[in-house]
Amino acid sequence: MGFAALEDRGKKLLEQFPMVKRSCKRVYQLCMYSISTNKLKSDGEIIRVSPDDKYEYFYGYYDKSPWDATDRYMICLRVNNAYNSVAPKEQGELVVLDTKNQNAVIKIGTTQSWNVQQGCMAQWLGPDYGSKIIYNDYRNGKYCSVIYNLQERKEEKVLPMPVYDVSKDGAFALSLDFSRLHQMRPGYGYSNLPEITAGVKCPDKCCIWKMELATGKVTELLKYTDLAAFESRPEMEDADHKVNHLMISPNGKRFMVLHRWFQNGRKFTRLVTANCNGTDLFNLSDDVFASHCYWKNDNEILSFLRKEATGNHYYLMKDRTHEYKMLWPELNTDGHCSYSPDGNFIITDTYPNRERIASVYLCTEAGVQGEAKRIARVFAPFRYDNDVRCDLHPRWNHAGDKICIDSVHEGKRGLYVIPLPSWNNAQ
Repeated sequence: MGFAALEDRGKKLLEQFPMVKRSCKRVYQLCMYSISTNKLKSDGEIIRVSPDDKYEYFYGYYDKSPWDATDRYMICLRVNNAYNSVAPKEQGELVVLDTKNQNAVIKIGTTQSWNVQQGCMAQWLGPDYGSKIIYNDYRNGKYCSVIYNLQERKEEKVLPMPVYDVSKDGAFALSLDFSRLHQMRPGYGYSNLPEITAGVKCPDKCCIWKMELATGKVTELLKYTDLAAFESRPEMEDADHKVNHLMISPNGKRFMVLHRWFQNGRKFTRLVTANCNGTDLFNLSDDVFASHCYWKNDNEILSFLRKEATGNHYYLMKDRTHEYKMLWPELNTDGHCSYSPDGNFIITDTYPNRERIASVYLCTEAGVQGEAKRIARVFAPFRYDNDVRCDLHPRWNHAGDKICIDSVHEGKRGLYVIPLPSWNNAQ
Protein backbone atom coordinates (compact mmCIF):
# COMPACT_ATOMS: atom_id res chain seq x y z
CA MET A 1 0.00 0.00 0.00
CA GLY A 2 1.42 3.42 -1.06
CA PHE A 3 1.64 6.68 0.91
CA ALA A 4 -1.49 8.12 -0.69
CA ALA A 5 -3.56 5.04 0.17
CA LEU A 6 -2.27 5.05 3.74
CA GLU A 7 -3.09 8.74 4.12
CA ASP A 8 -6.58 8.20 2.77
CA ARG A 9 -7.19 5.31 5.14
CA GLY A 10 -5.96 7.41 8.06
CA LYS A 11 -8.30 10.27 7.15
CA LYS A 12 -11.30 7.95 7.04
CA LEU A 13 -10.42 6.31 10.36
CA LEU A 14 -10.22 9.71 12.07
CA GLU A 15 -13.34 11.26 10.48
CA GLN A 16 -15.28 10.89 13.74
CA PHE A 17 -12.54 12.59 15.77
CA PRO A 18 -11.84 15.97 14.10
CA MET A 19 -9.57 17.36 16.85
CA VAL A 20 -7.49 14.19 16.94
CA LYS A 21 -7.39 14.21 13.14
CA ARG A 22 -6.08 17.79 13.11
CA SER A 23 -3.36 17.06 15.66
CA CYS A 24 -2.27 13.89 13.89
CA LYS A 25 -2.16 15.74 10.58
CA ARG A 26 0.11 18.46 12.01
CA VAL A 27 2.51 15.97 13.63
CA TYR A 28 2.59 13.89 10.44
CA GLN A 29 3.31 16.91 8.22
CA LEU A 30 6.03 18.22 10.54
CA CYS A 31 7.73 14.84 10.51
CA MET A 32 7.45 14.42 6.75
CA TYR A 33 8.63 17.97 6.05
CA SER A 34 11.65 17.55 8.33
CA ILE A 35 12.88 14.55 6.35
CA SER A 36 11.90 15.86 2.93
CA THR A 37 14.56 16.82 0.41
CA ASN A 38 12.01 18.68 -1.73
CA LYS A 39 11.87 22.09 -0.04
CA LEU A 40 10.92 24.24 -3.02
CA LYS A 41 9.20 27.62 -2.67
CA SER A 42 7.43 27.58 -6.03
CA ASP A 43 7.57 25.89 -9.41
CA GLY A 44 6.06 27.15 -12.66
CA GLU A 45 5.36 30.60 -14.10
CA ILE A 46 3.76 32.37 -11.14
CA ILE A 47 3.54 36.17 -11.30
CA ARG A 48 2.73 38.31 -8.29
CA VAL A 49 0.16 41.03 -9.03
CA SER A 50 -0.59 42.31 -5.53
CA PRO A 51 1.84 44.81 -3.92
CA ASP A 52 4.72 43.52 -1.82
CA ASP A 53 4.11 45.76 1.17
CA LYS A 54 3.05 45.40 4.81
CA TYR A 55 -0.43 44.06 3.94
CA GLU A 56 -1.79 40.68 2.98
CA TYR A 57 -3.81 40.41 -0.23
CA PHE A 58 -6.20 37.74 -1.45
CA TYR A 59 -9.42 37.38 -3.41
CA GLY A 60 -11.45 34.57 -1.93
CA TYR A 61 -13.34 31.68 -3.44
CA TYR A 62 -12.80 29.64 -6.60
CA ASP A 63 -16.24 29.85 -8.23
CA LYS A 64 -15.99 33.57 -9.03
CA SER A 65 -13.47 35.62 -11.01
CA PRO A 66 -11.63 38.69 -9.69
CA TRP A 67 -11.22 39.95 -13.28
CA ASP A 68 -13.64 42.33 -14.95
CA ALA A 69 -14.89 41.53 -18.46
CA THR A 70 -11.87 43.23 -20.06
CA ASP A 71 -9.39 41.26 -17.89
CA ARG A 72 -7.80 44.55 -16.87
CA TYR A 73 -9.09 45.11 -13.34
CA MET A 74 -8.81 42.55 -10.53
CA ILE A 75 -10.71 42.70 -7.25
CA CYS A 76 -8.60 42.08 -4.15
CA LEU A 77 -9.05 42.24 -0.37
CA ARG A 78 -6.28 44.01 1.57
CA VAL A 79 -5.91 43.21 5.29
CA ASN A 80 -3.36 43.64 8.06
CA ASN A 81 -3.34 40.04 9.21
CA ALA A 82 -4.90 36.87 7.80
CA TYR A 83 -3.43 34.16 10.02
CA ASN A 84 -4.44 34.98 13.61
CA SER A 85 -8.21 34.74 13.11
CA VAL A 86 -10.49 33.07 10.59
CA ALA A 87 -12.98 35.99 10.59
CA PRO A 88 -11.45 39.08 12.22
CA LYS A 89 -13.67 41.91 13.37
CA GLU A 90 -11.15 44.48 12.16
CA GLN A 91 -11.99 45.94 8.81
CA GLY A 92 -10.48 44.97 5.50
CA GLU A 93 -10.08 47.18 2.47
CA LEU A 94 -11.60 46.22 -0.85
CA VAL A 95 -9.37 47.32 -3.72
CA VAL A 96 -9.05 46.88 -7.47
CA LEU A 97 -5.69 46.27 -9.16
CA ASP A 98 -5.18 47.92 -12.54
CA THR A 99 -3.08 45.35 -14.41
CA LYS A 100 -2.57 47.71 -17.37
CA ASN A 101 -1.11 50.40 -15.08
CA GLN A 102 1.62 48.58 -13.13
CA ASN A 103 -0.99 46.93 -10.90
CA ALA A 104 -1.93 50.29 -9.38
CA VAL A 105 -4.27 50.01 -6.38
CA ILE A 106 -7.72 51.61 -6.57
CA LYS A 107 -9.54 51.63 -3.22
CA ILE A 108 -13.24 50.72 -3.42
CA GLY A 109 -14.26 50.75 0.22
CA THR A 110 -13.96 48.92 3.53
CA THR A 111 -15.73 45.88 4.91
CA GLN A 112 -16.28 44.67 8.46
CA SER A 113 -17.41 41.22 7.33
CA TRP A 114 -14.80 38.95 5.78
CA ASN A 115 -13.10 35.63 6.37
CA VAL A 116 -9.87 34.02 5.29
CA GLN A 117 -11.46 31.52 2.89
CA GLN A 118 -14.01 33.54 0.94
CA GLY A 119 -13.11 37.15 1.67
CA CYS A 120 -16.21 39.36 1.58
CA MET A 121 -17.77 37.61 -1.44
CA ALA A 122 -16.74 40.52 -3.67
CA GLN A 123 -17.61 39.93 -7.33
CA TRP A 124 -18.34 41.78 -10.56
CA LEU A 125 -22.03 42.13 -11.27
CA GLY A 126 -23.48 40.72 -14.47
CA PRO A 127 -24.50 40.96 -17.12
CA ASP A 128 -21.63 43.27 -18.14
CA TYR A 129 -19.11 42.26 -15.41
CA GLY A 130 -17.36 45.58 -15.76
CA SER A 131 -19.16 48.53 -14.23
CA LYS A 132 -20.34 47.36 -10.78
CA ILE A 133 -18.99 45.32 -7.87
CA ILE A 134 -21.03 43.76 -5.08
CA TYR A 135 -19.55 42.78 -1.71
CA ASN A 136 -20.63 42.00 1.86
CA ASP A 137 -20.35 44.28 4.89
CA TYR A 138 -21.67 44.82 8.43
CA ARG A 139 -23.47 48.11 8.98
CA ASN A 140 -25.87 49.43 11.61
CA GLY A 141 -25.81 46.15 13.48
CA LYS A 142 -26.72 44.00 10.47
CA TYR A 143 -25.07 42.10 7.67
CA CYS A 144 -25.67 43.64 4.26
CA SER A 145 -24.28 43.78 0.73
CA VAL A 146 -23.05 46.85 -1.10
CA ILE A 147 -23.10 47.65 -4.82
CA TYR A 148 -20.26 49.91 -5.90
CA ASN A 149 -20.19 51.64 -9.29
CA LEU A 150 -16.58 51.59 -10.48
CA GLN A 151 -17.21 53.82 -13.49
CA GLU A 152 -18.66 56.55 -11.31
CA ARG A 153 -16.39 55.71 -8.34
CA LYS A 154 -19.21 55.74 -5.82
CA GLU A 155 -21.35 53.48 -3.68
CA GLU A 156 -24.65 52.94 -5.44
CA LYS A 157 -26.83 50.81 -3.17
CA VAL A 158 -26.89 48.97 0.16
CA LEU A 159 -28.99 45.78 0.20
CA PRO A 160 -30.56 44.22 3.30
CA MET A 161 -28.75 40.86 3.18
CA PRO A 162 -25.24 39.59 2.45
CA VAL A 163 -24.81 37.59 -0.74
CA TYR A 164 -23.34 34.15 -1.22
CA ASP A 165 -23.83 33.75 -4.97
CA VAL A 166 -25.28 36.07 -7.62
CA SER A 167 -27.06 35.08 -10.83
CA LYS A 168 -25.12 35.75 -14.02
CA ASP A 169 -27.63 38.35 -15.19
CA GLY A 170 -27.25 40.27 -11.93
CA ALA A 171 -30.95 39.98 -11.13
CA PHE A 172 -30.86 38.12 -7.81
CA ALA A 173 -28.63 36.59 -5.17
CA LEU A 174 -28.84 33.70 -2.73
CA SER A 175 -27.84 34.06 0.90
CA LEU A 176 -27.43 31.90 4.00
CA ASP A 177 -26.87 32.28 7.75
CA PHE A 178 -23.27 33.49 7.95
CA SER A 179 -23.27 33.52 11.78
CA ARG A 180 -24.25 29.84 12.09
CA LEU A 181 -21.78 29.02 9.35
CA HIS A 182 -19.03 30.83 11.28
CA GLN A 183 -19.72 28.78 14.41
CA MET A 184 -19.95 25.45 12.63
CA ARG A 185 -17.32 25.97 9.92
CA PRO A 186 -14.70 28.54 10.96
CA GLY A 187 -13.29 30.49 8.04
CA TYR A 188 -16.48 30.58 5.96
CA GLY A 189 -18.90 32.75 7.94
CA TYR A 190 -18.71 36.10 9.70
CA SER A 191 -18.11 36.86 13.38
CA ASN A 192 -19.89 40.22 13.76
CA LEU A 193 -23.20 38.83 15.05
CA PRO A 194 -23.87 35.97 17.49
CA GLU A 195 -25.61 32.92 16.12
CA ILE A 196 -29.32 33.21 16.93
CA THR A 197 -29.78 29.47 16.41
CA ALA A 198 -26.98 28.50 18.83
CA GLY A 199 -27.75 25.31 20.73
CA VAL A 200 -30.49 24.25 18.29
CA LYS A 201 -29.41 21.22 16.32
CA CYS A 202 -31.87 21.56 13.45
CA PRO A 203 -33.56 24.97 13.62
CA ASP A 204 -37.04 25.44 12.23
CA LYS A 205 -35.74 28.66 10.69
CA CYS A 206 -34.76 29.78 7.25
CA CYS A 207 -31.31 28.78 6.02
CA ILE A 208 -31.45 29.91 2.36
CA TRP A 209 -32.84 33.23 1.15
CA LYS A 210 -33.32 34.79 -2.28
CA MET A 211 -32.84 38.56 -2.71
CA GLU A 212 -33.82 40.65 -5.74
CA LEU A 213 -30.98 43.10 -6.37
CA ALA A 214 -33.13 45.77 -8.04
CA THR A 215 -35.58 46.09 -5.15
CA GLY A 216 -33.90 44.41 -2.18
CA LYS A 217 -36.93 42.13 -1.77
CA VAL A 218 -36.03 39.06 0.30
CA THR A 219 -37.83 35.71 0.05
CA GLU A 220 -37.33 32.72 2.33
CA LEU A 221 -36.65 29.58 0.30
CA LEU A 222 -35.76 26.71 2.63
CA LYS A 223 -35.46 25.96 6.36
CA TYR A 224 -33.01 23.61 8.04
CA THR A 225 -35.99 21.42 8.92
CA ASP A 226 -37.02 21.33 5.25
CA LEU A 227 -33.66 19.86 4.26
CA ALA A 228 -33.62 17.43 7.18
CA ALA A 229 -37.09 16.18 6.21
CA PHE A 230 -36.14 15.74 2.56
CA GLU A 231 -35.13 12.10 1.96
CA SER A 232 -34.12 11.92 5.61
CA ARG A 233 -31.45 9.51 6.85
CA PRO A 234 -31.15 7.95 10.34
CA GLU A 235 -27.88 9.82 10.88
CA MET A 236 -29.77 13.14 10.66
CA GLU A 237 -31.61 12.48 13.93
CA ASP A 238 -30.24 14.49 16.85
CA ALA A 239 -27.56 15.91 14.51
CA ASP A 240 -26.36 19.48 14.04
CA HIS A 241 -27.34 20.78 10.59
CA LYS A 242 -25.93 23.53 8.40
CA VAL A 243 -25.72 24.54 4.74
CA ASN A 244 -22.83 25.91 2.70
CA HIS A 245 -21.59 26.46 -0.86
CA LEU A 246 -24.60 27.82 -2.71
CA MET A 247 -24.03 28.00 -6.47
CA ILE A 248 -26.55 29.18 -9.06
CA SER A 249 -26.75 27.49 -12.47
CA PRO A 250 -25.68 29.57 -15.50
CA ASN A 251 -29.28 30.15 -16.62
CA GLY A 252 -30.34 31.16 -13.11
CA LYS A 253 -33.03 28.49 -12.82
CA ARG A 254 -31.49 26.07 -10.29
CA PHE A 255 -28.92 26.12 -7.52
CA MET A 256 -26.85 23.59 -5.63
CA VAL A 257 -26.20 23.44 -1.90
CA LEU A 258 -24.13 21.25 0.38
CA HIS A 259 -26.34 20.04 3.24
CA ARG A 260 -24.13 18.98 6.13
CA TRP A 261 -24.90 17.45 9.49
CA PHE A 262 -22.76 16.27 12.40
CA GLN A 263 -23.71 13.30 14.55
CA ASN A 264 -21.47 12.33 17.46
CA GLY A 265 -18.56 14.17 15.86
CA ARG A 266 -18.92 12.52 12.45
CA LYS A 267 -19.57 14.74 9.43
CA PHE A 268 -22.04 13.83 6.70
CA THR A 269 -22.50 15.82 3.49
CA ARG A 270 -24.84 15.49 0.55
CA LEU A 271 -25.16 17.54 -2.61
CA VAL A 272 -28.71 18.80 -3.21
CA THR A 273 -30.05 20.82 -6.15
CA ALA A 274 -33.27 22.84 -6.30
CA ASN A 275 -35.15 25.42 -8.33
CA CYS A 276 -34.32 29.01 -7.42
CA ASN A 277 -37.76 29.34 -5.83
CA GLY A 278 -36.96 26.51 -3.40
CA THR A 279 -38.99 23.78 -5.15
CA ASP A 280 -38.08 20.51 -6.87
CA LEU A 281 -35.29 19.38 -4.55
CA PHE A 282 -33.09 16.58 -5.88
CA ASN A 283 -30.60 14.50 -3.88
CA LEU A 284 -27.76 14.39 -6.39
CA SER A 285 -25.10 12.65 -4.30
CA ASP A 286 -25.50 11.19 -0.81
CA ASP A 287 -22.58 8.89 0.00
CA VAL A 288 -21.42 10.63 3.23
CA PHE A 289 -18.86 12.95 1.59
CA ALA A 290 -19.24 15.75 -0.97
CA SER A 291 -17.00 18.77 -1.37
CA HIS A 292 -16.22 21.42 -3.99
CA CYS A 293 -18.54 21.66 -6.99
CA TYR A 294 -19.00 23.64 -10.20
CA TRP A 295 -21.74 23.96 -12.81
CA LYS A 296 -20.31 22.85 -16.15
CA ASN A 297 -23.54 24.01 -17.79
CA ASP A 298 -27.22 24.21 -16.84
CA ASN A 299 -27.54 20.42 -16.53
CA GLU A 300 -24.16 19.07 -15.38
CA ILE A 301 -22.17 19.50 -12.18
CA LEU A 302 -18.53 18.59 -11.54
CA SER A 303 -17.65 17.75 -7.95
CA PHE A 304 -15.06 16.06 -5.79
CA LEU A 305 -17.07 13.60 -3.73
CA ARG A 306 -17.47 10.01 -2.65
CA LYS A 307 -19.29 7.29 -4.51
CA GLU A 308 -19.68 4.19 -2.38
CA ALA A 309 -18.62 1.87 -5.18
CA THR A 310 -15.57 3.78 -6.43
CA GLY A 311 -14.39 6.09 -3.63
CA ASN A 312 -13.31 9.74 -3.47
CA HIS A 313 -12.74 11.25 -6.92
CA TYR A 314 -13.93 13.95 -9.30
CA TYR A 315 -17.29 13.07 -10.82
CA LEU A 316 -19.27 14.75 -13.58
CA MET A 317 -22.97 14.34 -12.78
CA LYS A 318 -26.18 15.09 -14.64
CA ASP A 319 -28.64 17.08 -12.55
CA ARG A 320 -31.93 15.41 -11.57
CA THR A 321 -30.53 12.01 -12.55
CA HIS A 322 -28.17 9.47 -11.02
CA GLU A 323 -25.90 9.45 -14.07
CA TYR A 324 -22.23 10.21 -13.42
CA LYS A 325 -18.76 9.74 -14.81
CA MET A 326 -15.46 9.59 -12.92
CA LEU A 327 -12.70 11.91 -14.19
CA TRP A 328 -8.93 12.01 -13.52
CA PRO A 329 -8.71 9.00 -11.16
CA GLU A 330 -5.11 9.96 -10.38
CA LEU A 331 -6.37 13.17 -8.73
CA ASN A 332 -7.77 11.43 -5.68
CA THR A 333 -7.42 14.36 -3.26
CA ASP A 334 -9.90 17.20 -2.84
CA GLY A 335 -9.54 20.38 -4.89
CA HIS A 336 -11.31 23.48 -6.17
CA CYS A 337 -12.44 22.82 -9.73
CA SER A 338 -13.89 25.11 -12.41
CA TYR A 339 -14.40 25.13 -16.17
CA SER A 340 -12.77 27.59 -18.56
CA PRO A 341 -15.11 30.14 -20.19
CA ASP A 342 -15.25 28.05 -23.37
CA GLY A 343 -15.77 24.82 -21.41
CA ASN A 344 -12.77 23.07 -22.97
CA PHE A 345 -10.52 22.98 -19.91
CA ILE A 346 -10.81 22.53 -16.16
CA ILE A 347 -8.51 24.02 -13.57
CA THR A 348 -8.18 22.55 -10.08
CA ASP A 349 -5.73 22.44 -7.20
CA THR A 350 -4.71 20.31 -4.24
CA TYR A 351 -4.23 20.96 -0.56
CA PRO A 352 -0.64 20.89 0.72
CA ASN A 353 0.78 17.37 0.69
CA ARG A 354 3.04 15.76 3.28
CA GLU A 355 5.85 18.12 2.18
CA ARG A 356 3.55 21.19 2.41
CA ILE A 357 3.43 21.55 -1.38
CA ALA A 358 0.15 22.42 -3.11
CA SER A 359 -0.30 21.93 -6.85
CA VAL A 360 -2.36 23.39 -9.69
CA TYR A 361 -3.62 21.10 -12.48
CA LEU A 362 -4.93 21.85 -15.95
CA CYS A 363 -7.37 19.16 -17.10
CA THR A 364 -9.50 18.10 -20.04
CA GLU A 365 -12.27 15.56 -20.45
CA ALA A 366 -10.48 13.91 -23.37
CA GLY A 367 -10.46 10.13 -23.45
CA VAL A 368 -12.29 7.74 -21.17
CA GLN A 369 -11.51 9.49 -17.87
CA GLY A 370 -9.89 12.74 -18.96
CA GLU A 371 -6.32 14.01 -18.75
CA ALA A 372 -4.66 16.10 -16.03
CA LYS A 373 -1.33 17.95 -16.18
CA ARG A 374 0.34 19.85 -13.36
CA ILE A 375 1.25 23.44 -14.22
CA ALA A 376 2.43 24.93 -10.91
CA ARG A 377 3.42 24.14 -7.33
CA VAL A 378 3.77 26.36 -4.26
CA PHE A 379 4.92 25.90 -0.67
CA ALA A 380 2.53 26.53 2.24
CA PRO A 381 4.21 27.72 5.48
CA PHE A 382 2.94 26.05 8.65
CA ARG A 383 1.66 29.41 9.95
CA TYR A 384 -1.09 29.09 7.35
CA ASP A 385 -2.73 25.82 8.28
CA ASN A 386 -6.01 24.31 9.40
CA ASP A 387 -8.74 26.98 9.64
CA VAL A 388 -6.43 29.88 8.63
CA ARG A 389 -4.91 27.98 5.72
CA CYS A 390 -4.53 29.69 2.34
CA ASP A 391 -6.23 27.55 -0.29
CA LEU A 392 -5.10 28.34 -3.83
CA HIS A 393 -8.65 28.63 -5.20
CA PRO A 394 -7.66 28.89 -8.89
CA ARG A 395 -9.98 31.10 -10.99
CA TRP A 396 -10.21 31.85 -14.70
CA ASN A 397 -9.93 35.16 -16.50
CA HIS A 398 -12.55 35.87 -19.15
CA ALA A 399 -10.21 35.18 -22.08
CA GLY A 400 -9.47 31.74 -20.65
CA ASP A 401 -5.69 32.12 -20.96
CA LYS A 402 -4.80 32.92 -17.33
CA ILE A 403 -5.77 31.86 -13.86
CA CYS A 404 -5.09 33.53 -10.55
CA ILE A 405 -4.44 31.99 -7.15
CA ASP A 406 -4.09 33.12 -3.56
CA SER A 407 -0.77 31.88 -2.20
CA VAL A 408 1.54 32.25 0.81
CA HIS A 409 4.71 30.79 -0.68
CA GLU A 410 6.48 34.15 -0.23
CA GLY A 411 5.58 34.32 3.45
CA LYS A 412 2.15 35.98 3.45
CA ARG A 413 -1.04 36.05 1.43
CA GLY A 414 -0.68 37.46 -2.05
CA LEU A 415 -2.58 37.37 -5.36
CA TYR A 416 -0.73 35.70 -8.23
CA VAL A 417 -1.41 35.11 -11.92
CA ILE A 418 -0.39 32.00 -13.85
CA PRO A 419 -0.41 32.31 -17.67
CA LEU A 420 -1.69 28.99 -18.95
CA PRO A 421 0.71 27.01 -21.11
CA SER A 422 -0.55 25.35 -24.26
CA TRP A 423 -1.89 21.89 -23.54
CA ASN A 424 1.11 20.29 -25.24
CA ASN A 425 3.53 22.26 -23.09
CA ALA A 426 1.85 21.48 -19.75
CA GLN A 427 3.73 18.99 -17.57
